Amino acid sequence: MRSLLLAACLTAALPALAQTTAAPVSVETMKEATRVLSSDAFEGRAPGTPGEDKTLAYLAQQFARVGLKPGNKGSWFQDVPLVEITSRNVTPLTFTGAGGPIALKYGPDMVVATYQVTPKSVVANSDVVFVGYGINAPEKGWNDYAGTDVRGKTVLILVNDPDYASPSLTGTFGGKAMTYYGRWTYKFEEAARQGAAAAIIIHDTVPAAYGWNVVQSSWTGAQQVADAANNHMDQSKAIGWMQLAAAKKLLAGAGKDYDQLVGAAQTKGFRAVPLTGVKAGVAFDNQVRRHASKNVVGILPGTKRPGEVVLFTGHWDHLGRCEAAADGDDICNGAVDNATGTAALIALAEANAKAGATERSQVYLAVTGEESGLLGSAYYGDHPLYPLNRTVGGINMDALSVAGPARNVVVVGKGKSELDAYLDRALTAQGRVAEADPSPQNGYYYRSDHFSLAKHGVPMLYVDSGDDLVQGGKAAGAAAAKDYTDNRYHGPKDEYDPNWNWAGVAQDLSLFYTIGRALGNTTAWPNWVAGDEFRGIRDRSRAAK
Repeated sequence: MRSLLLAACLTAALPALAQTTAAPVSVETMKEATRVLSSDAFEGRAPGTPGEDKTLAYLAQQFARVGLKPGNKGSWFQDVPLVEITSRNVTPLTFTGAGGPIALKYGPDMVVATYQVTPKSVVANSDVVFVGYGINAPEKGWNDYAGTDVRGKTVLILVNDPDYASPSLTGTFGGKAMTYYGRWTYKFEEAARQGAAAAIIIHDTVPAAYGWNVVQSSWTGAQQVADAANNHMDQSKAIGWMQLAAAKKLLAGAGKDYDQLVGAAQTKGFRAVPLTGVKAGVAFDNQVRRHASKNVVGILPGTKRPGEVVLFTGHWDHLGRCEAAADGDDICNGAVDNATGTAALIALAEANAKAGATERSQVYLAVTGEESGLLGSAYYGDHPLYPLNRTVGGINMDALSVAGPARNVVVVGKGKSELDAYLDRALTAQGRVAEADPSPQNGYYYRSDHFSLAKHGVPMLYVDSGDDLVQGGKAAGAAAAKDYTDNRYHGPKDEYDPNWNWAGVAQDLSLFYTIGRALGNTTAWPNWVAGDEFRGIRDRSRAAK
């Protein structure tokens, strides 16, 4: 009853919906911006490359064309200090001792890199320990490192978290819904806190939610890290991934059964398992370059309460040049991921400027470094250009679907914030519905830029395009998603196609436009729901306003 009353109160507080029957957001603008940004001339839009320079110039020109103002004290840009580290002369990752020697080749068998800003990385004669899921969660009474000293050692880590295979959303780690403990970023962070010299994640396609091709293309080129005064020397010397088959062979040689170890690691009270007598080694040179990448920011100033901000976000970056396809194409164009989301910023800004500014300001933020670990949005969260306790909420756009119109949308993080009421009302006007993410085990909530703002308490919507397609239903939606993940995601074939079906994109843009104007014209301050992990942060920040 309480939730029903809350929903009723929120709905009553919403302003009248913007009229969207005329489809005010230009699909032609979307098409052209997506085509340009994903063209070979932009070389895959990697930070710190000529592709970034072209992207920044294009976005500033387009933001100005559609009627935005520079969003950083007269500048379109916010510097994001980064370090580019490119591994060179990578030796095989070797394991000697019981069952050895095993030598894994860089690329097809393993990938390795470092966060440390140093000219050479060497791990030699390092003891090897299987640490299960590599989680230390005191609030859950769970510590995979308990009783084990891994300082100077190489840890092998399972991907995702212990109850990812659960059929339900109940469990120590949210059942099948991945928590932050399941993300590779966390696993490397925790391994470093424990003093590990090297941290290697065992790749498994199902719990990872992507194949080895994605790992290889993402980790074998230049890597970006945030600049830091300590050069990240508190991090592990080497971080990376290894193929599942290689891990099984290594463990079997050490007298361990992989499936039995996984079963044990999924049980509370698991203790890390040293691979007695096994030593690991790897070495590589690092080509280091410091540079200031940039977020691009434009503003449509509010008419009555310009100090209050509605935020639209999308990442402009992609992987640049990557592992070549069979035909020799080595440009990861990132057409869907995320030229579409970046183009959406331009198209939405154009529509809102034509309609006239809302009472609150609208800020359009194209961030860098998402593919390297949400670096640009994290920097904005730590160094906001507009106070976060005066930021009403926002919408993040990452990889819009060009599979056609859908009867629904998929909400990553459905039920977390009161923004759902705005979404539901706008969907009702379209004759569509919101559904929860059907694959919460993939951890999408922690894999895009809304998470960087949520960590600071700002309510953010992350709405994926629908998977219940008008033509073909759920089966067609699943097939389209699988085709993209298997054949284009983070690969050279994520390219613009003039034959794409843009009708679903038009639906989604109209939806985002409607929600943005509703947020821009209300005096309400939607919050996270009671009990959500970010509610306390928001309450404290608003109280300090």
